[in-house]
Amino acid sequence: MLAAAAVLASPAAYAGRQASPAAEKPAFTAVNYAVAVDESASLADEDMAAEKAAAKRIALGDVSAASRVTVFGFAAAEAQGQSAVDPVCPRTTLDAAGRRTIGDCVGKLRKRTEKEGTGTDFPSAIRQGVHELSTGTDPSVPRVLFLLTDGVMDVSGSPKYGDPSHRAKEGERQLAAELENAAANNVQIWPLGFGPKPDRAQLDAIAAGGYQKGCVDLPSARPAADVVEGAKDLGPKLEKVFAAAHCLRYQPGPEGERPPATLEIAISPLATVGSIVVDKGDAEVDITYTDPAGNEVPTTGRARGSVFELAGADDTVEALRITDPLPGVWKIKAEAPEGHRSLPVGVSVLWQGELRGAITMDPPSPQAGQKATVTMRLQTRDNYAVKDPRDYAGLRVTSSLTGDGFAPVPLTLADDGKGPDPDAGDGAFTGTVQIPGDAAGALEVTGTLTASGLSADTRSEPGRVAPPQLPVTAALTLDDADVHPGARVTGSLAVSNTDDRPHTLRLSLADVRAGQLTLSPGEIVVAPGESGTRKVTVQVGAAGVFGDRLGGDGLLVGGTVTVVDTGSEDGDLTLVSSPVSVRVTPEPGLWEKYWWGFLTGAALAAAAAVAVVLLLGQRRRRRDPAGLVLRLVSESGDVVAEHRAGHGHKQWYEFAVVEPHRNPRIERRSNGPYAVQRSPEGGAVLRRRGGGRTRLTEQGQIQLADNLSLTLAGPVPGARTGGRTTTASPNPDSGAAGSGGSYDAYL
Repeated sequence: MLAAAAVLASPAAYAGRQASPAAEKPAFTAVNYAVAVDESASLADEDMAAEKAAAKRIALGDVSAASRVTVFGFAAAEAQGQSAVDPVCPRTTLDAAGRRTIGDCVGKLRKRTEKEGTGTDFPSAIRQGVHELSTGTDPSVPRVLFLLTDGVMDVSGSPKYGDPSHRAKEGERQLAAELENAAANNVQIWPLGFGPKPDRAQLDAIAAGGYQKGCVDLPSARPAADVVEGAKDLGPKLEKVFAAAHCLRYQPGPEGERPPATLEIAISPLATVGSIVVDKGDAEVDITYTDPAGNEVPTTGRARGSVFELAGADDTVEALRITDPLPGVWKIKAEAPEGHRSLPVGVSVLWQGELRGAITMDPPSPQAGQKATVTMRLQTRDNYAVKDPRDYAGLRVTSSLTGDGFAPVPLTLADDGKGPDPDAGDGAFTGTVQIPGDAAGALEVTGTLTASGLSADTRSEPGRVAPPQLPVTAALTLDDADVHPGARVTGSLAVSNTDDRPHTLRLSLADVRAGQLTLSPGEIVVAPGESGTRKVTVQVGAAGVFGDRLGGDGLLVGGTVTVVDTGSEDGDLTLVSSPVSVRVTPEPGLWEKYWWGFLTGAALAAAAAVAVVLLLGQRRRRRDPAGLVLRLVSESGDVVAEHRAGHGHKQWYEFAVVEPHRNPRIERRSNGPYAVQRSPEGGAVLRRRGGGRTRLTEQGQIQLADNLSLTLAGPVPGARTGGRTTTASPNPDSGAAGSGGSYDAYL
């Protein structure tokens, strides 16, 4: 029964993902960037390998096919014919073709020998980067220079910086000049040092000397220096720095594992495009990708509403770019042949996304001087609520109230669980504002969401200053619900009309994707003098409306219920603007629906099985011949032998009568002519070979061959089990013949 339940409860086969219902496609911000890689002789071999891998990780992980990258190495020119800069990757657009070639050119980076110039010429590196980024490029596209180095500026061996005694000072002067040039050409500089030698103060000054305006007006997008201790941390750190400079979101994966291994990493529901970046360490490692619905995805083309493009499959670093990725936990399986499993495989995700808001004011039509509560709820572009605060970390929310007759009033909205905000970290930012006493006419509350890696979103909610007395009032009660597709959520609308004429209230549901939630009724007519409640219903859409995203713990679908009095003297007046939240979970399978029935059935089946076992055991014990005392009785009625039976075979104790004429006795014999077992009704049953079965009662006897009969007697005191034969002398005075003795003790 349990096995059948498991089969019936198994999930249905995957039906395929519906295309995203987003009305518009997001624009992915492009960036022009250059990567300057330190090639000085102080580098260890593993440092150079880490620099190459880091450069590949950010180039392949870029989510925009319009971004362009330049990669070059640098050290110092310390003799005639030497150059401080080694160009390896010319300006490359990171479309499909560019992503296929970028790994090969990055591989040309090398550690310089002592004869090639081994210093660290920062001014030349910055000059080269600014030239590459500002020549023939669109000034409206952000320009970013990443500077990777394991040391401090060292131009002591470079003749172009003048006399040896003045080279350090000249180097500082030229560095300052190049930083001014970078700022003038809108080039940001993000230095990243590694190892024990970098001068953090010098790197901070380099970051502060370039262009300071980032891709978004947030502190996280302002150029900054960073330092890591070991080469193994260089790739992840550069990805994080790259994400900050490029306004991407960065999601690190678990600690790397050697193949064969399966790594898991989550992609946010806010992501509209993302790159899963895999640092394989060895080009022979083979990677497969499985989406949260359990489907192994292709590495190129379209599948289930997403677009895939893989680059670097034959290199040590590869990246799968996904447009409209399915949110949730992705599995990255790494396999490798023998001899190529020594290096750990790491995974990370770079992504951009869209964040939307839904703003409400309560009351929606406040009176002058009254306090109103303003709430801005975060949503994905598909209008689902945002559940994980990490998805919008670093978010800035600004809000203001404007209207007729007063200057704009700034609002502070917070999601900290304090004051008017009921719950911290729930994606709803709340604050209060007092309507100016001289306010009259129209009102509008506006909120703007700004976060790095997420497109900014501005929402506004119009309102109107209400008169001191409202002839019609309404209050909605619609609790948050946890339901399945196709279900209904009911609530009540309390209405009151003190006017002498009827009023028509219009009900609507906003901030929700079409088909997900439907509100009814659409209109309510409130009669003059009426005061009471009306039923309202929210219908949840069918499962197909939600597609593959309806899985796991479900989706939190939010909306805003608005009730407008269309009969107000001054035009439409909003009486209610209330958020509604419905958690939609998948329809349960047979097991989830009827688990109690399956468990009850299993318990009954187990109880029945135990009962059968007990009954069989009891039956076996009641038939067990062990302890039966068998007596041979002569024709004259004398007891000539006694024998105590053992357990027997299948509850039958087999025996034979030996020397019937000289010294008659019973001996145990396999396949003997006679066999005996207990009878559940008392006494025993004798089985003869070829002669059927005969009931032997406690007081009766059965005629055997050679004028001998078989009777039963009580147990022999102190006798042992096991079928050992015991012979007793006739004793007429004992009363044993024909008596059942204490046989009842065996029943």
